[in-house]
Amino acid sequence: MGGRAAAVNTSLVKRSFSLAGHRTSVALEPEFWDALADIAGALGVALSALVADIDAERLPEQKLASSLRIFALRSRS
Repeated sequence: MGGRAAAVNTSLVKRSFSLAGHRTSVALEPEFWDALADIAGALGVALSALVADIDAERLPEQKLASSLRIFALRSRS
């Protein structure tokens, strides 16, 4: 990779959601939460609804945090 990487905030932000009838928490970097909030806004849905949709579509062996990161990356490219 060429060039210098920008400094990245490595602290995680935890948020809680009701998914499939139970409460769960997921921790992501603030940049991913910002990206997901932007995507939800562009789609005209609440962040919680977007997270619920991603949760419903993910494979059982895939962690929710990973699914959210991948969704954000694929949606922004």
